[in-house]
Amino acid sequence: MGRGDLSDQEWARMEPHLPKNVERGGRWKSHRRVINGILFRQRTGVPWRDLPARFGKWKTVHDRHRRWSADGTWEKILRAVQADADTEGRIDWSMVSVDSTSCRAHQHAAGARTDAPRIPRRRGQPVQHRSDEALGRSRGGLTCKIHLAGEGGRRPRAFVITPGQWGDAPQLIPLLERIRVPRPGGHPCTRPDHLGGVKAYSSRGNRRYLRRRQIKHTIPERKDQRANRQRRGSAGGRPTGFDKTIYRRRNEVERTNNALKGFRAVATRFDKRAYIFHGTVTVAALRLWLRS
Repeated sequence: MGRGDLSDQEWARMEPHLPKNVERGGRWKSHRRVINGILFRQRTGVPWRDLPARFGKWKTVHDRHRRWSADGTWEKILRAVQADADTEGRIDWSMVSVDSTSCRAHQHAAGARTDAPRIPRRRGQPVQHRSDEALGRSRGGLTCKIHLAGEGGRRPRAFVITPGQWGDAPQLIPLLERIRVPRPGGHPCTRPDHLGGVKAYSSRGNRRYLRRRQIKHTIPERKDQRANRQRRGSAGGRPTGFDKTIYRRRNEVERTNNALKGFRAVATRFDKRAYIFHGTVTVAALRLWLRS
C-alpha cells in the first residue's frame, strides 16, 4: 500500500457501495487500484497523464472518474457512507455550520467547449452540469467558489459549487436542500437542529426559510439590516437572537474547508467542466468521511 492509498479499514467501508459487474465482460475491474489512482491525483494535483504506472493506464483512471462524476455515482457512494455513519451514531445533528471558500482556477480550467457534454453511452447531460461551468472572474483572475455545510468532525455534510463572484446568501437554501442522509426503513434525514453562519447569510428570506423548517439559527445581523429594522419601529419586527457560545462553533466549517483544500486538486481547480470538478470535491469529501 502506497502513501495516501485506502487502508483496509477504509476500503471495507467503501467497497459494499461500489458499482457491481452486471454485464458480460466485467466492465468494472480493479476498483481499489483505480480509486487509489484518483486519490493520488486528488492529493498531488498532477496531470492525469503523469500518474504512476502502479495505478494502471492513466486513461482508465481518468475515464472512470469522469463517468462517475457525470452519472452521480460519486454522490451515491458519499450518501451511502454517510448513511452508515448515521446508523453508527457518528453524525452530530445538533449543529451545522455554513461557509464558503474560493478556489483559484488554473489556466487549463478555462476554454471548455460551448456545447453541452454528454454521459458516455447514455442519453442526457451530466447530473451536475452548469452552462457557466462554475467559473467566474475576480481580482485574482478565474475563480470558483465552494459553499459548504460542515459538522464538528471536519466532514462535509453538503456543498454547492458556483462561480467565484457569486454571493453567499442566495446559496444557503440550495445548500441546505442538498443535506440528505438516507435512513433504512424511513425518510432521509435532512434537517439539523441548529445552523450557524456569518453575517453574509443574513437575509429576511433565509431567516423565513429557517423558521418555516423549524431550524434554529445563529446568524449575526448586518448593520444596514439592523438600522432598517430600527427605522421601521414596531413594523420592523423583533431583534434577531444571537448566542456567542454557539457562534464559536462556526470554526468547525472553516476547519472543514481547510481539510478539503488540503487536496491540491481542490485548492486549485484544474478541471474544465463543472461536473468533473464537482466529482473531484465529492471524492475529497468522501475521503474525509472514510478517515473518521
